[in-house]
Amino acid sequence: MTRMTVIRRADVVTDPIVVGDVETLVADPSAGAVVSFSGDVRDHDHGRTVATLTYEAHPTATAITTEVANEVAARHDVVAIAVIHRVGPISIGESALVVAVSSAHRKEAFAACADLVDTIKERLPVWKHQVFTDGTDEWVNCA
Repeated sequence: MTRMTVIRRADVVTDPIVVGDVETLVADPSAGAVVSFSGDVRDHDHGRTVATLTYEAHPTATAITTEVANEVAARHDVVAIAVIHRVGPISIGESALVVAVSSAHRKEAFAACADLVDTIKERLPVWKHQVFTDGTDEWVNCA
Protein backbone atom coordinates (compact mmCIF):
# COMPACT_ATOMS: atom_id res chain seq x y z
CA MET A 1 0.00 0.00 0.00
CA THR A 2 1.42 3.38 -0.99
CA ARG A 3 0.64 6.13 1.46
CA MET A 4 1.05 9.85 1.44
CA THR A 5 4.08 10.89 3.48
CA VAL A 6 3.47 13.65 5.97
CA ILE A 7 6.21 16.23 6.45
CA ARG A 8 5.79 16.87 10.17
CA ARG A 9 8.50 19.52 10.33
CA ALA A 10 11.16 20.95 8.02
CA ASP A 11 12.88 23.85 9.69
CA VAL A 12 16.00 25.87 10.41
CA VAL A 13 16.21 26.99 14.04
CA THR A 14 18.49 28.76 16.50
CA ASP A 15 17.40 26.84 19.62
CA PRO A 16 18.88 23.49 20.69
CA ILE A 17 17.33 20.44 19.02
CA VAL A 18 16.22 17.48 21.15
CA VAL A 19 16.46 14.21 19.21
CA GLY A 20 13.61 12.56 21.14
CA ASP A 21 11.30 15.45 20.31
CA VAL A 22 12.02 15.05 16.60
CA GLU A 23 11.43 11.29 16.82
CA THR A 24 8.09 11.96 18.52
CA LEU A 25 7.07 14.17 15.60
CA VAL A 26 7.17 11.21 13.21
CA ALA A 27 5.58 8.63 15.51
CA ASP A 28 2.51 7.02 13.96
CA PRO A 29 0.43 3.90 14.69
CA SER A 30 1.09 2.66 11.14
CA ALA A 31 4.86 2.88 11.55
CA GLY A 32 6.84 -0.16 12.58
CA ALA A 33 10.13 1.73 12.45
CA VAL A 34 11.43 5.15 13.43
CA VAL A 35 14.98 5.92 12.35
CA SER A 36 16.74 9.10 13.40
CA PHE A 37 20.09 10.75 12.87
CA SER A 38 21.77 13.43 14.91
CA GLY A 39 24.72 15.25 13.38
CA ASP A 40 26.58 16.51 16.44
CA VAL A 41 29.34 19.09 16.75
CA ARG A 42 32.62 17.32 17.41
CA ASP A 43 35.70 18.71 19.12
CA HIS A 44 38.08 18.09 16.21
CA ASP A 45 38.33 18.42 12.44
CA HIS A 46 41.20 17.21 10.24
CA GLY A 47 43.56 16.80 13.18
CA ARG A 48 42.83 20.19 14.75
CA THR A 49 40.92 20.87 17.96
CA VAL A 50 37.71 22.86 17.46
CA ALA A 51 37.10 25.61 20.04
CA THR A 52 33.84 27.06 18.66
CA LEU A 53 31.50 26.48 15.77
CA THR A 54 28.81 28.66 14.22
CA TYR A 55 26.46 27.89 11.34
CA GLU A 56 25.05 30.64 9.13
CA ALA A 57 22.17 30.11 6.70
CA HIS A 58 20.89 31.77 3.58
CA PRO A 59 17.35 33.20 3.96
CA THR A 60 16.04 30.43 1.66
CA ALA A 61 17.30 27.65 3.95
CA THR A 62 13.91 26.79 5.49
CA ALA A 63 12.23 26.67 2.08
CA ILE A 64 14.97 24.41 0.74
CA THR A 65 14.67 22.17 3.79
CA THR A 66 10.97 21.73 3.01
CA GLU A 67 11.72 21.13 -0.68
CA VAL A 68 14.28 18.45 0.15
CA ALA A 69 11.93 16.75 2.64
CA ASN A 70 9.21 16.58 -0.03
CA GLU A 71 11.64 15.20 -2.63
CA VAL A 72 12.86 12.49 -0.26
CA ALA A 73 9.25 11.65 0.66
CA ALA A 74 8.46 11.17 -3.03
CA ARG A 75 11.37 8.72 -3.42
CA HIS A 76 10.51 6.49 -0.44
CA ASP A 77 7.49 4.73 1.01
CA VAL A 78 7.56 6.35 4.45
CA VAL A 79 4.90 7.55 6.86
CA ALA A 80 6.41 10.77 8.17
CA ILE A 81 9.53 12.93 7.98
CA ALA A 82 10.99 15.61 10.22
CA VAL A 83 14.22 17.49 9.57
CA ILE A 84 15.67 20.37 11.59
CA HIS A 85 19.00 22.15 11.07
CA ARG A 86 20.34 24.50 13.70
CA VAL A 87 22.17 27.74 12.99
CA GLY A 88 24.07 30.17 15.18
CA PRO A 89 26.70 29.20 17.74
CA ILE A 90 26.51 25.51 18.67
CA SER A 91 28.47 23.95 21.51
CA ILE A 92 30.60 20.85 21.19
CA GLY A 93 28.35 17.80 21.60
CA GLU A 94 25.13 19.55 20.60
CA SER A 95 23.07 18.58 17.55
CA ALA A 96 23.44 20.67 14.41
CA LEU A 97 21.16 18.49 12.24
CA VAL A 98 18.46 16.08 13.36
CA VAL A 99 16.27 14.04 11.04
CA ALA A 100 13.70 11.36 11.80
CA VAL A 101 11.75 9.12 9.47
CA SER A 102 8.98 6.65 10.21
CA SER A 103 7.94 3.80 7.95
CA ALA A 104 6.08 0.52 8.10
CA HIS A 105 9.40 -1.33 7.83
CA ARG A 106 12.96 -0.60 8.98
CA LYS A 107 14.71 -1.01 5.62
CA GLU A 108 12.77 1.84 4.00
CA ALA A 109 13.12 4.04 7.10
CA PHE A 110 16.91 3.59 7.09
CA ALA A 111 17.13 4.28 3.35
CA ALA A 112 14.98 7.40 3.57
CA CYS A 113 16.88 8.71 6.61
CA ALA A 114 20.23 8.31 4.82
CA ASP A 115 18.83 9.92 1.66
CA LEU A 116 17.45 12.83 3.68
CA VAL A 117 20.74 13.49 5.50
CA ASP A 118 22.80 13.24 2.29
CA THR A 119 20.46 15.50 0.31
CA ILE A 120 20.27 18.12 3.08
CA LYS A 121 24.07 18.19 3.35
CA GLU A 122 24.34 18.56 -0.42
CA ARG A 123 21.68 21.21 -0.98
CA LEU A 124 21.06 23.23 2.17
CA PRO A 125 22.66 26.70 1.94
CA VAL A 126 24.41 26.72 5.32
CA TRP A 127 28.01 27.55 6.06
CA LYS A 128 30.05 26.37 9.01
CA HIS A 129 32.59 28.66 10.67
CA GLN A 130 35.03 26.77 12.85
CA VAL A 131 37.52 28.40 15.20
CA PHE A 132 40.35 26.18 16.36
CA THR A 133 42.21 26.24 19.67
CA ASP A 134 45.38 27.37 17.86
CA GLY A 135 43.58 30.61 16.88
CA THR A 136 43.06 29.71 13.21
CA ASP A 137 39.63 29.45 11.66
CA GLU A 138 37.93 28.21 8.51
CA TRP A 139 34.63 28.41 6.68
CA VAL A 140 33.28 25.12 5.34
CA ASN A 141 30.80 24.65 2.45
CA CYS A 142 31.44 28.11 1.04
CA ALA A 143 31.16 28.51 -2.71
